[in-house]
Amino acid sequence: MKVRDPQGRSWRVTRRWVPWRRRVKDLDTGPDMPSGLGDDPVSMVLGLLCLVLLVPFLLLALLALLELLLLLLVLPFAVLGRVLLGHHWVVEARRGWQPVWEEEVGDWKASTGRIRDVAERIRRGDLPPTTLAADG
Repeated sequence: MKVRDPQGRSWRVTRRWVPWRRRVKDLDTGPDMPSGLGDDPVSMVLGLLCLVLLVPFLLLALLALLELLLLLLVLPFAVLGRVLLGHHWVVEARRGWQPVWEEEVGDWKASTGRIRDVAERIRRGDLPPTTLAADG
C-alpha cells in the first residue's frame, strides 16, 4: 500500500514475500555512450574506453537479473510453504527501496490488518519507530 506522510514523502507498506531482503541496490544506467562512433582509430580507442567503463555496470545489471530470476524461481515455493506451513508474514514500511521498519505478524488476515494500521499511522504522521539499522 502506497501512502504519503504529512511531509509529502512517499512510503510503501507491504508484506515481504520471501524471508530475505534484496541485496542489489539502486542501479545506475551507467555513463552516456556517444552515438555514431566513426571508423577512425581515435573513435575505436574512445569506443573501447567506453566499453571498459561500461563493463562494471553490465556485470551489475547481470547480477541483478540473475537475482531476479532466482527470486522468480523460488517465489512460488516460498509462498506455498508460507501458506501451507502457516509461517508468519513480515510487514515492512519502506521509503523508496530502503526498508525503515518491519514487524513479524501472524497469518494473511493479520498482516492485512497490520498493513492498513501502519499505513494509516504514517498518513497521520505517527511514523513507526525505526527498527532497522541504516545501511552504509
